[in-house]
Amino acid sequence: MSSYHDRDDAGRQLAARLTALAGRPDVVVLGLVRGGVPVARVVADRLGVPLDVLVVRKLGLPWAPEVAFGALGPGGVRVLNDQVAAQLDPTDSADVQRREQAELDRREARYRSGRPPLDLTGRTALIVDDGLATGATARAAVQVARRLGAHRVVVAVPVGAQQAYEMLTAEADEVVCARRPADFGAVSAYYDDFHEVDDDEVTGALIATA
Repeated sequence: MSSYHDRDDAGRQLAARLTALAGRPDVVVLGLVRGGVPVARVVADRLGVPLDVLVVRKLGLPWAPEVAFGALGPGGVRVLNDQVAAQLDPTDSADVQRREQAELDRREARYRSGRPPLDLTGRTALIVDDGLATGATARAAVQVARRLGAHRVVVAVPVGAQQAYEMLTAEADEVVCARRPADFGAVSAYYDDFHEVDDDEVTGALIATA
């Protein structure tokens, strides 16, 4: 059933669908932390464009974490879905935001280590993850990238659910999803090797392309 050996293999196959972006000076590949970064590293190498990391924290309802009421991004970016956020007590909302902000700050400090703050002004942001399940994190990433000044936002993934793909096409300027199985279950099912990516692997991938 698997489509890819590992994230490197997925990156190579995904890059073959993105050749129109190769070598363009306005393009920057943004790996979503953590699993998207190894895929993004291969894509950036193949396209000959810079790699960076986009740390996004989805703000989930306490009783249903998969339902996002907003998202946080670098540089103090905050996106709220007022309709969903209205279901929350302000204290609960503040608790979730405080917790996710702390984790975002930790990851930013770890992964950026010496890199300048992310500025996407006038850039084409190519957001890469290792797969789309609900699409909620990728959707948050699109919104954050626009807030950071991106002129155009493209989402690229090796595999994803059809429903998530359709939802994202309404948010991003373009969505490239190499495989959209009708019976999609979990992203991990489409990889032989889908190990959990740790902080060291992320920082290693970023150093390798620096």
